[in-house]
Amino acid sequence: MGRLLTALLVSGGLVAFGGAVMAHHSFAMFDTENPIDLEGSVQEFKFTSPHTFILLVVKGKDSGPVIWNLEGQSPSALVREGWSSRSLKPGDELKMKINPLRSGAPGGAWSTRDTKFMDGKPVVVSH
Repeated sequence: MGRLLTALLVSGGLVAFGGAVMAHHSFAMFDTENPIDLEGSVQEFKFTSPHTFILLVVKGKDSGPVIWNLEGQSPSALVREGWSSRSLKPGDELKMKINPLRSGAPGGAWSTRDTKFMDGKPVVVSH
């Protein structure tokens, strides 16, 4: 009886934790149906777990520059694609296609395939 109770408690904990993990990895906040193009300069490249971030300074339409907070893949996923913590540095000029936040705030999700330098060259050349 003790083993059955322990197994049920462990299973219940795993189910509860698994739901939290899935919720954490939801991308429902990003509008994948209406991607937008951005051009700007890197303020900071955060190569951190669990997700990487690019802070991109974009010229505002009627105002000064706007800093876009762009969430990317995990560092380990980027490393598999040839990226490192030094792939981008402050001042690098980028062209990106991102999935914007549904809220309209200056943020979104970025991917490596849709991120290039201003001259069209890929950030990392994969072979």
